[in-house]
Amino acid sequence: MPRLTSQSLAAMPQGIAVPGYDRAMIKAGIVHLGIGAFHRAHMAVYVDDLLAEHPDWAIVGASLRRPDTKEALAPQDGLYTIAIRDASGTRPRVIGSILEVLDANTQREELIALMASPAIRIVSLTVTEKGYCHDPATGELDPNHPDIVHDLADPRSPKSAPGILVEALARRRAAGIAPFTVMSCDNLPANGRTTRRIVTRFAALRDEALCQWVEEAVAFPSTMVDRIVPATTDADRETVSSLIGAEDAWPIMTEPFTQWVIEDHFPAGRPPFEAVGAQVVEDVEPFELMKLRMLNGSHSTLAYLGYLAGHQHVSDAMGDPAFVKLIHGLMTDEVMPTLDMPGTDLPAYRDELLARFANPALKHRTWQIAMDGSQKLPQRLLGTIRDRLQAGEPITRLSLGVAAWMRYVTGIDEKGEAIDVRDPLATRLSAIAAEAGGDPEKLFDGLVEVPEIFGRDLPENATFRQAVAGHLASLMREGSSATVRRVAG
Repeated sequence: MPRLTSQSLAAMPQGIAVPGYDRAMIKAGIVHLGIGAFHRAHMAVYVDDLLAEHPDWAIVGASLRRPDTKEALAPQDGLYTIAIRDASGTRPRVIGSILEVLDANTQREELIALMASPAIRIVSLTVTEKGYCHDPATGELDPNHPDIVHDLADPRSPKSAPGILVEALARRRAAGIAPFTVMSCDNLPANGRTTRRIVTRFAALRDEALCQWVEEAVAFPSTMVDRIVPATTDADRETVSSLIGAEDAWPIMTEPFTQWVIEDHFPAGRPPFEAVGAQVVEDVEPFELMKLRMLNGSHSTLAYLGYLAGHQHVSDAMGDPAFVKLIHGLMTDEVMPTLDMPGTDLPAYRDELLARFANPALKHRTWQIAMDGSQKLPQRLLGTIRDRLQAGEPITRLSLGVAAWMRYVTGIDEKGEAIDVRDPLATRLSAIAAEAGGDPEKLFDGLVEVPEIFGRDLPENATFRQAVAGHLASLMREGSSATVRRVAG
């Protein structure tokens, strides 16, 4: 079977959607840092929809950690397939908006030089929470992060996303070129303001005059992004190849739903994202908060409880009526009251989320969602909990999600088998669990005192302590399924 390439597009079976423009005529206007599966299922698709009318906005992607995306897409001329799946079947589409993928480890100078060129007007990011080298509890740059220490010592050869952004901006400033717009597409609270704070702080540590220029001249619009993108399996690759008649080394599996809300602040210009379905608004924050708390908070809760209960996929957990009742109650009774969104139908959004979670064709692994929990908990669950506590309202279901994370990071499942805990704090969390020796009270006391996650306020809150510790004891005594049934009611 031939490889997916520009030449093989003409031989695609009838009915397969392919780029509706001449790829030889498009030019890069966007550099994207962190070109993983989510970006290729989301922003790259919106851009693909634009290029026939706006050919100067194609994307050059950069992998900051591993070269696997470059290795997969380079032989395919940057082409790849998204496969949209639901109960009705799989619908493939070939995406051509990515001109090239650079490996920042071996092509760092090429990447920064491109970002410093006038053609690039937007630099976007999906580097996950940990890629910002910040303290998730405060949202501030961590100056002791090893990559930040390196980048301050050797600013012209940076490793981190903040370091790469600031070096490229410094070169543009020195050359008299207007700055690009920095657009975060990560699940961070107020991601534009958070990115601004991190980047300007890094710039200040480099050069105060550079920091002042960044503060005055660089735009950091906030965004809210949403699409469920499970990890691609070998079976997925075989399915896609059989559908398109060509071998695709890294197709992307996704759902029909997609959402992108963008704050309209692009001094260097932007393509008309609203023409292809994005919502361009004055204030993203209400939409972002809605998504972080309703979707992401529920997703994390499902991931930890579902994994512990033996459910490999989110849809498997949603096959249990007790899980459905728990998540419905979590959103309705504990999350939605914290959201102030006049004109938005929150119950309809909740029902749409429940349907998406239950999509049997979308094999989204609970283990995958459970990754990096120490980075995700502050945004997905703890912010909502703080609002509920301040209002004097119950946190029964929200606190169960936190307790499930605590149970999960012990690294041993309910059958006594090892859990592959992927987390920046995994070693530290494992040591706390080992010291607790299976005692839920000691485990809670150890984990709640990790300030990067829980801050200084929650460990002192008696309601929080009682709710989470009680659930944790239940999870360790009765197991996840029994605890979910009891809490769901």
